Amino acid sequence: MSSPSKAWDLTRMPVAAAVTVIPALENLSDTVPVPTPTLKSATDTTPDEVSIATAPAPAPGLAFASLAAAVAAQDMGGAMNDELECLADAVYFESKGEPLNGQLAVAEVIINRTTSGRFPSSICSVVKQPGQFSFVRGGRIPDAPSGQQYRTATAIAKIALADAWDSPAPKALYFHARRVSPGWNRARVASIGNHIFFR
Repeated sequence: MSSPSKAWDLTRMPVAAAVTVIPALENLSDTVPVPTPTLKSATDTTPDEVSIATAPAPAPGLAFASLAAAVAAQDMGGAMNDELECLADAVYFESKGEPLNGQLAVAEVIINRTTSGRFPSSICSVVKQPGQFSFVRGGRIPDAPSGQQYRTATAIAKIALADAWDSPAPKALYFHARRVSPGWNRARVASIGNHIFFR
């Protein structure tokens, strides 16, 4: 059974430093108003919270009927900061073609690693860490094409950074493709599309 969407989890405090993205007026029929949470000011956050929350967030107070509606509502204009670009690249190269919730789970694994204490504390450092992601070669992320799959990956990265949708793989720190069997002794969290997620 799937859970209803959320624009914000009121038990978590998003960072006020995030830029708000307002869906186009024609998309408002896909949204449902909910109470607006209290936001922390940027001065009350740690550097890690600020670096993770620099992506534009969905408009506070708006919930989406589906993850697809949340993806469609993301503003794709403007330049991306390095952390958002690293996350979007990782989502693209690791999960393009996967269901949207599988792409979101991949993004959340990377974000979860930044706060776990077991991995580097920045998204780009997690993505470029040796031996973690097969698309990274010599600490370099290849250029991603600018097509629809990359725009979707970017929208998923923005949603993940804003914590604007319930995690399909809560607290996952690892994942692998179904076609491989690494023999991990970790708690399985979810199986989505062609990936299996672990804690």
